[in-house]
Amino acid sequence: MKSFGRTKALNGVNLSAKPGAVLGVLGPNGAGKTTAVRILATLLRADEGTARVNGFDVRTQADKVRRSIGLTGQFASVDEDLTGTENLVMIGQLLDLPARAARQRAAELLEWFDLADAAKKKAKNYSGGMRRRLDLAASLVGRPPVIFLDEPTTGLDPAKREDMWDVVRSLVSDGSTVLLTTQYLEEADALADEITVIDHGQVIAHDTPNGLKRVIGGQRLTVHPAEPAAYDNLVTLLSGIADGGHAPEADGRGAVTVRVDSDEVLPDVVARLRAGGIAVDEFSLHLPSLDEVFFTLTGTRSHDARESDSDSEEVPA
Repeated sequence: MKSFGRTKALNGVNLSAKPGAVLGVLGPNGAGKTTAVRILATLLRADEGTARVNGFDVRTQADKVRRSIGLTGQFASVDEDLTGTENLVMIGQLLDLPARAARQRAAELLEWFDLADAAKKKAKNYSGGMRRRLDLAASLVGRPPVIFLDEPTTGLDPAKREDMWDVVRSLVSDGSTVLLTTQYLEEADALADEITVIDHGQVIAHDTPNGLKRVIGGQRLTVHPAEPAAYDNLVTLLSGIADGGHAPEADGRGAVTVRVDSDEVLPDVVARLRAGGIAVDEFSLHLPSLDEVFFTLTGTRSHDARESDSDSEEVPA
């Protein structure tokens, strides 16, 4: 439990991450994700309840918790008057690494995060994306067994975001446990072994990504006609096999998607397409997207959907 004045930021949140796995934590802005991370990282005290990180109590063994974790917040927090190398060496020295080991670890991380060419530049001369990557590198200097990544790819362009996904996968393959908060549902789908959804300070859902996708029921059949003129006939055809009377939906690129009960409808759909003389360029069956799940659970559109609509620019990396 955690309140700020009359506002309950957390109201009985229970998070549990399996060792060597990624726990994704999703929720709208103000849901309580960052508050939970700050409590787990010993930066904030809970009003009630207990929490353990790597086996250590965050209230009574805070020093041991801090030595067990790496933390990257929503905004880069590097020293802009130091070079990339100096920032990472400083962190290493604060973690009691010998000077030589600190320099070696700094060089290793700068190479890993594609910052080796900027190692001797002051951080204030880095782009926003470069500072973000340096901040992420700093959280890994001590090879922590538990890593908190609070919206770590905010400000990275799509290519660098995917590079960061590879970093997370490498950390997990080396045995680290990662708690990842994100508003990019594609990111959670790609990385998380399990996902907890928080809204208004409470956990409203927890499951694997595929398990959450089944929350709103059924599967999705998408068909793209080879000829645009066949679109109206395709909509009529798919209306006859829709699950629960849900109307077919256009996807903005000429395809039609409809909810279906199961893959048992596929032979019937193929037969109807053949009988109607409708040739197709695409025919696929899939689970709902996490975007649909997110909206169903929270009533809020995801960052992915908002970003797609606004065509917003990323901070250059």
